[in-house]
Amino acid sequence: MEPNPPKRLRTAEEETTQTGDAVDVSIIMPVYNASCWLDECLQAILDQDFTGSMELSVFNDASTDDSVKVVESWRKRLEAKDIAVVISGHSSAQPKGVGYAKNRAISQSCGRYLCFQDADDIMFPQRVRLQYDASVLHQNSLIGCKVQRLPEGSTERYTRWINSLTPDQLLTQVYTSHGPTVVMPTWFCSRKLFLKVGPFDEGGKGVPEDLVFFYQILRQGGGLLRVDKSLLVYRYHEKAATHSVTEETIWKLRVDFLQERVLCQWENFTIWNAGKQGRKLYRSLSQTNQMKVKAFCDVDENKIQKGFYTYEESKERPKPKVPILHYRDASGPFIICVKLDMTGGVLEENLNSLQLKEGKDYYHFN
Repeated sequence: MEPNPPKRLRTAEEETTQTGDAVDVSIIMPVYNASCWLDECLQAILDQDFTGSMELSVFNDASTDDSVKVVESWRKRLEAKDIAVVISGHSSAQPKGVGYAKNRAISQSCGRYLCFQDADDIMFPQRVRLQYDASVLHQNSLIGCKVQRLPEGSTERYTRWINSLTPDQLLTQVYTSHGPTVVMPTWFCSRKLFLKVGPFDEGGKGVPEDLVFFYQILRQGGGLLRVDKSLLVYRYHEKAATHSVTEETIWKLRVDFLQERVLCQWENFTIWNAGKQGRKLYRSLSQTNQMKVKAFCDVDENKIQKGFYTYEESKERPKPKVPILHYRDASGPFIICVKLDMTGGVLEENLNSLQLKEGKDYYHFN
């Protein structure tokens, strides 16, 4: 274990912006039918080695199990370690969604920094301390960390992606189907950043409130940072809220963000993949951006033999025809619609052979 650092002195600015009885860190925890995970989760909060002041802010989103009772049963133990506990909620017939619950948990809290914690995950003892230290130095950044997946081996590709992104890729790979490069269960940020960007979308079930908020951070010029230690056990199970969001909703958000951030700055580009995903991206683009697509490129000879992709659904006459080339004959910049980490390194080798730089010559979309 790393030795506990001495208590940090507050800066003058922090002293002047203190409101009421602000604490250093509020742990923000929306709860919905989580009683079976809560003991492990709350024990881990109790075990934090952070030496600053902390509170736990829980909002119960119409749970029908005994989640609130479980949290209440931990109150004395948490308060004995100077962790204040704030619990509220509602008991309507239906939950109002994760965005709503997070917003309520934040508005009833008073921490200068916010540590987001899902009720089914488990923090390692250094989580709050290490992310707090990073957040104090990077007030305008969203801070994440590496994760361990439980059960082990579930979502292997996704977990590898979360943990192996480089600092540059945290910014360049924000358009992929994996979603936020700093994953929601690991989020930690200053209240100042949250107030500038937030609140969360309260559309409820089916709204990827984390992706919407994440894109908003980037629009506002916020930074992204990951503490390169595994600080969270990130649980995978069928009840997880992520499963209620449709792929189409996420696809549309990603396409719109790609057009807004990247394609509007390019005069023309090539879509890398003449198959289903590449064609779907082409069809999803605005007409202005469709006209910028100079070619599809691929490695599959059968597709290349066809010579062209004809956009049959187009209302234009003649219907747009886009050439299909071998990737070696194509010119950048590229939007890559090939799944990351699925080609046994072949895609990466091909990109390297063309000496392309990610974030300038190409972006991953899949």
